[in-house]
Amino acid sequence: QVQLVESGGGSVQAGGSLKLSCEASGNSWSGRCVAWFRQAPGKEREGVAAVDSTGRTTYADSVKGRVTTSKDNAKNSLILQMNRLNEEDTAMYYCAAGDWVPCHPGVRATLRPLSVDEYAYWGQGTQVTVSS
Repeated sequence: QVQLVESGGGSVQAGGSLKLSCEASGNSWSGRCVAWFRQAPGKEREGVAAVDSTGRTTYADSVKGRVTTSKDNAKNSLILQMNRLNEEDTAMYYCAAGDWVPCHPGVRATLRPLSVDEYAYWGQGTQVTVSS
């Protein structure tokens, strides 16, 4: 079992930055795939950034070059640094963790890091609102 708690959301003007944090409790954090998702009103939840157990990162095309995620296995945490925010980034942001340990393409050839189906554990979310 893994429990996840996000923090760091808020309101920011377009062009600004935010840093989201996810604190995890439970076991095998270092061996799990972890990710950030977001969901805007009326839209499906979409993957933003993911890290597998080798440390390899995957980013959605919509955030590439603006967003960086990092996983700290010693602190059981996950960070999402978002820069040059725009109104389309407005959403509830969720931290997620998978069940597979380890988790990388070498043990799961069908791994899809930005798919909701890969993740069994979810936080409650933190709201990000970007205004023009």
